Amino acid sequence: MTQTASHRTSENSATPVAPPLLASSDPFVERHVAPSPEEVKAMLATLGVASLDALIDETVPASIRMKRGLDLPAARTEHEALLDLQRLASSNRVWRSYLGMGYHDTLVPPVIQRNVLENPGWYTQYTPYQAEISQGRLEAMLNFQTMVCDLTGMQISNASLLDEGTAAAEAMHLCFAVATDAQAKTFFVSKDCHPQTIAVVRTRAHASGARVVVGDPTTYAFERPTAGALIPYPATDGTITDPRAFIERARANDCRVVVVSDPLALALLTPPGEMGADVVVGTTQRFGVPMGFGGPHAGFLATKDEHKRQMPGRLVGVSKDAEGRPAMRLALGTREQHIRRERATSNICTAQVLLAVMAGMYAVWHGPDGIRRIAQRVRDAAALFARGVRRLGLTTGDAPVFDTVRVDTGVDARKRILRAAAAQKMNLRTLGRDALAVSFDETTTAQDLTDLLAVFNGGEAPPFTVDDLAKEGGAPALPASLARKSPFLTHPVFHEHHAEHEMLRYLKRLEAKDLSLTTSMIPLGSCTMKLNASAEMLPLTWAGWGRMHPFAPAAQSKGYAELFAQLERWLAEITGFHAVSLQPNAGSQGEYAGLLVIRAYHESRKQGHRNVCLIPQSAHGTNPASAVMAGMKVVVVACDAQGNVDLADLKKKAEEHREDLSSLMITYPSTHGVFEASIREICEVVHGHGGQVYMDGANMNAQVGLCRPGDFGPDVCHLNLHKTFCIPHGGGGPGMGPIGVAEHLAPFLPGHPLARTGGAKAIGPIAAAPWGSASILTIPWVYLAMMGPDGLAHATKVAILNANYMAKRLESHYPVLYKGSHGRVAHEFILDLRPLKDATGIEAIDVAKRLMDYGFHAPTVSFPVAGTLMIEPTESESQGELDRLCDALIAIRGEIRDVAEGRVPKDDNPVRNAPHTASMVTASEWKHAYSRETAAFPAPWTRQHKFWPPVARIDDVYGDRNLMCLCPPPDAYA
Repeated sequence: MTQTASHRTSENSATPVAPPLLASSDPFVERHVAPSPEEVKAMLATLGVASLDALIDETVPASIRMKRGLDLPAARTEHEALLDLQRLASSNRVWRSYLGMGYHDTLVPPVIQRNVLENPGWYTQYTPYQAEISQGRLEAMLNFQTMVCDLTGMQISNASLLDEGTAAAEAMHLCFAVATDAQAKTFFVSKDCHPQTIAVVRTRAHASGARVVVGDPTTYAFERPTAGALIPYPATDGTITDPRAFIERARANDCRVVVVSDPLALALLTPPGEMGADVVVGTTQRFGVPMGFGGPHAGFLATKDEHKRQMPGRLVGVSKDAEGRPAMRLALGTREQHIRRERATSNICTAQVLLAVMAGMYAVWHGPDGIRRIAQRVRDAAALFARGVRRLGLTTGDAPVFDTVRVDTGVDARKRILRAAAAQKMNLRTLGRDALAVSFDETTTAQDLTDLLAVFNGGEAPPFTVDDLAKEGGAPALPASLARKSPFLTHPVFHEHHAEHEMLRYLKRLEAKDLSLTTSMIPLGSCTMKLNASAEMLPLTWAGWGRMHPFAPAAQSKGYAELFAQLERWLAEITGFHAVSLQPNAGSQGEYAGLLVIRAYHESRKQGHRNVCLIPQSAHGTNPASAVMAGMKVVVVACDAQGNVDLADLKKKAEEHREDLSSLMITYPSTHGVFEASIREICEVVHGHGGQVYMDGANMNAQVGLCRPGDFGPDVCHLNLHKTFCIPHGGGGPGMGPIGVAEHLAPFLPGHPLARTGGAKAIGPIAAAPWGSASILTIPWVYLAMMGPDGLAHATKVAILNANYMAKRLESHYPVLYKGSHGRVAHEFILDLRPLKDATGIEAIDVAKRLMDYGFHAPTVSFPVAGTLMIEPTESESQGELDRLCDALIAIRGEIRDVAEGRVPKDDNPVRNAPHTASMVTASEWKHAYSRETAAFPAPWTRQHKFWPPVARIDDVYGDRNLMCLCPPPDAYA
């Protein structure tokens, strides 16, 4: 957390302004903002305005415009920014960390690092809502789900969650949702879970009014109705306890059991699903994903088939396409927040897809035998260490362990050992005053064990070697009741790609089935699919960022601390807020954190009864879901005919709920793509009735450098760093959603039990790691450093220009639904396709599918208004690319006109039959009322480069009625 600087910050003075002769010959802003000066001039001419500034004057209300430029460091070149970031990384001291607690060093297979993590063909994809052009990623996610189900012994798994802590919290809510006793408001948590997991669950329970009891599973008596229980397997101190007895007692008391487990351990241990668990949660970080000081990593939640409709997050299922072939898509879409809103089972709309792909591919690469060998090697390392410290006279306990050994040292020996460990640059975990824990991973070597044993021997080499210890064999056999007997990863995909050529070709085959930003623009309104520059992505795999354990001592993470401090200052200056928290690791989590901060503020003023949250009809769907999660009652505010908040209705609802008004959630510019001129009055109405204003910052790309929410009324705002600030979408995650707050809310910013962060009256953690997905914060840092204050403002202006230019070109073909007072849109706009349906039967979804034949991803379909398309071009697309998309939409309008005027049938036309696959247009028979050429090559550029949709239109209804969420057998594709 930081406070806004009222003067040039220290990093400003460290970046001197070059004299004109030595100014940069390659400014980054010219790489990020695609339209050239000539293109800008041409687009302005189309709009009939003289300059960019004149356009902005017509678009952004003067009442909220900034009177000065941003107080940020001058722009650096790519080379300069990366050198500065290297200096920060060198301030991090990467020690050997044996801390465990759900975070482990790992070996990222180079074939996966280079071809997935570092590949824009994988990290620039969007969430796979348009499934026909997302088949590669959906298959990779299906691999992940299959891997999780196999290892946990459960029937169904989601396609990843944010981290282990939030997965456990989501599982708690699942237990409440399926409880047969509506009065069961208690959730039991074993004291042997990781401390950050316990803390996140407590935060979530407090918000929803649930009661958490932390205690010993062996003595918990179920004295009150208990909806669910969370128990570890293995425990945080490494011990493995058979959970069957507790599960049986829980079942007898109508309580569901959630087991938090390590998937690598489950290669050796009996799966929880075979022991009667109802839900299994955890993280797949150690499956080839760097620690990154806490993230991003793919959490998971697996459960019984009977609970599938209460599962949080996304679920990939197998359906069939129009040609009868297997095709994958997101299943059970009615669980999506944009549809169910305040009835949603969760507010999670960001998964960790890129990281889930990596973890799933780690299993594909190693296969079951390789995973088992890695797990056994880790357990052998723990066993050899335990054998050694017992020879040194220390006690380790008798319970079986997997990767973590508890050593009872006594107070004095503990101090000596910690001093010796520090001298050898090792991090050990303390357990109370008289014990230590040491956790091992796949990177552990014989030399590491030798060095560790010397540390536990007072800094001297012990009178035996690791070879001596190994002569007694590896880890002792697990008890028969705990040893895994069932096979896992049996599908051929986990057996066929162990040679690197095979793996490389598999990854490339999947990549070729997905349309990413490497193919064409992805013009999704509200999602801001802008350039993810290569220079911004390079630092991700630097060891100084990637190999840091999130709970390493602060003295070792000074580079991260400085990165956080600078980024917080910059974001505070951009938003106009007093302080910023970087902890929320998704936009939905930012919403949730912001509302919890508001709630804590009211409680501090003895007004905890304030629980009504006003939300306009046009709000993002996660808004009402987040409000309900935060324990609030949602009251909907109407919008007027222009799509703005209905001020009269707002005043009426605010007055009606004056005594209980907590907050208003508002998106600005509006979800309808318009700057509402009444935003100051809206905020004043809410404040006048005792409420706080939460601004959804999803549309900050229209504000940066032009106006600041902290200046015109909102009290808290989350920022989607994976939108405005260039973290890539990764196919549906990772994301980051930090919040900025006004001064009176700063004391309540989220804290963490294992790090000093947050305000003086901090709410509990809402993510497992203190700074969320810390390693990807390097991306917005590099972006802001390279853009500088002038570049950021110019990018915003061009984003608004691009949107208005496209709206102008398209308005004579499709009505633009909402415009501002001067006939301008903000950075996005909505095309109304509803009038076409009555005349032709063609809907927005048909146009979305036909755009695939033209080589484009569709805009946002039917949000925020059903039957429409919402387009956001961003500043990163050139006029040529904008024109291509406009030309495609205009051509499709012509195809629709052919239907309306009877030249092609309503039931057999290129729009309704889209997308067209290669197999369709090369079939021996062609019975359609239009040509093969019209189907496959509808525009000139498709002959120069053709992206072929790998499957035809997918039958969503069939997929939900015949739900299959595991890898299908190979003969299904025959």
